[in-house]
Amino acid sequence: MNGHSTRDGRRGGDVDASEWPRVSVIVPVYNDPAGLRDTLDSLTGQTYPTDGHEILVVDNDSTDETPAVAREFADDHDHVTFLIEDERQSSYAARNRGIAHASGDVLAFVDADMLVEAEWLADAVHAFERNDADYMGCDVEMIPSEGGDSLAERYNFQTGFPIDHFIEDLGFAPTCCLLVRRSVIDDVGPFDSRLISGGDREFGHRVRDSGRELQFAPDATMYHPTRSTAGAILRKSRRVGRGVYQLRVFHPERYDSKLPVALNPMPYLPPRPERVRNVDGWSDLSRREKAGSYVLSYARGVCNGVGRLEETLRRRVSASR
Repeated sequence: MNGHSTRDGRRGGDVDASEWPRVSVIVPVYNDPAGLRDTLDSLTGQTYPTDGHEILVVDNDSTDETPAVAREFADDHDHVTFLIEDERQSSYAARNRGIAHASGDVLAFVDADMLVEAEWLADAVHAFERNDADYMGCDVEMIPSEGGDSLAERYNFQTGFPIDHFIEDLGFAPTCCLLVRRSVIDDVGPFDSRLISGGDREFGHRVRDSGRELQFAPDATMYHPTRSTAGAILRKSRRVGRGVYQLRVFHPERYDSKLPVALNPMPYLPPRPERVRNVDGWSDLSRREKAGSYVLSYARGVCNGVGRLEETLRRRVSASR
């Protein structure tokens, strides 16, 4: 991460600190003690006034030492609170638990593997207030692991998190980098905790459909570690596929289609070469690396389809009992 110079803990220096809104930073976590520690190390070092924000860590019934890490930070920092969501295994349920306890006028959602610089919250809130935003996604840059140079990691680094594309073309910002005004949640409701994936999409679409503008802050940068193995990338694609099916089940008025999602052949078809080539750094790859990237892209689509089929079968089995 590269540092920037700021004035009074914010970009531009044209907002009186006394006018800043109170912010609740909500961090859901499940079985990731190392990632949570890194995230909280960076969040507790913010230049944003300590009495102007709180950090709510919501453990989603972890089975390892993650709760101990959260308690440690809560004990050491007055503005850090440790919460537990053990009624439903869902990151969206954990976020909703944080929302229920939040005291801020602005809610910032940060995943428990993200890193931020000391000025991030000040930069983000300054952009949020300057643009009179209701819903805003921050920029996300991928950071490689130390010594990591696998094809999977380079592929993940190249495809990354194009947040501007998510907002402009897909109509939502991922919840790893999202700021929302509390009044918006009071109006459209919280996340759908039934979803295993896609809850950020569904929530963003509700906000968009309420007539509010979805904004992007390119100067408020966050950092996400790359996934270093093909298995990690493919597991995420499978989970996303399950979420695609769930969206159709729980919100058919918005996501229904004539073709049953489990029977849709699109995920199983090889991707168009031009789509795979449309990533940063493609021209720098060797022929072998380009072939590997194409195969990995194809495998992601197949795993997405497998996730859809898996969720279809789960629900049919459950309904037959």
